[in-house]
Amino acid sequence: MSKVVRFGVSIEEELLEGFDALIGKKGYANRSEALRNLIRGMLLEAEVREKPDAEVVGTLTLVYDHDHGDLSNRLVDLQHKHHDRIISTLHVHIDEHSCLEVLIVRGRNDEVQQICDALIGTRGVQQGKLIISTSESLAHDRSHGHCHD
Repeated sequence: MSKVVRFGVSIEEELLEGFDALIGKKGYANRSEALRNLIRGMLLEAEVREKPDAEVVGTLTLVYDHDHGDLSNRLVDLQHKHHDRIISTLHVHIDEHSCLEVLIVRGRNDEVQQICDALIGTRGVQQGKLIISTSESLAHDRSHGHCHD
């Protein structure tokens, strides 16, 4: 396990109060664990941006109105076109018109990003968010007992 290093942080009182309220709501044990999680997230974002050829795994969440033209068919067609990168899907009916779909994606970072951008950009998709991690960061975190929120 890595050596823990202490350091000081200067921060405005109001900002710290807001941070303390947020980490309390999220259930963090203390500020240190919350800061470690934020730093890990920032490092992962930088790693993903800098390595288009890195192997990644992630989830893509889409919310859309299934009554919007032939949107459902267009999304399914895109998913079939990339069946080698989309390894699993979950489809949930939110109400009479809205659907939520979660896709598990895996592959080269640049390919996964491109596929997810195409799905999110499909006309009629109301919301879309991709959360990815590199295989290397997952292996590193597993060896240190960390799990990202």
